[in-house]
Amino acid sequence: MATNGKSGDGHRNGAVRDRSQTFNPNTQQWVKRDTETGRFMDVKKDGDPFKGVRKEK
Repeated sequence: MATNGKSGDGHRNGAVRDRSQTFNPNTQQWVKRDTETGRFMDVKKDGDPFKGVRKEK
């Protein structure tokens, strides 16, 4: 996972490791995936991408 800086800093230092995200055009939602197993982990309902997670092409 990503490292955190000072307490109360309000942002993440570096990207979240072993995770990626892709956009599902059918549901218009972002889906988070585990890069080791390829399993889908989580869906973001509001339509915004996950913070700090790399995007797949």
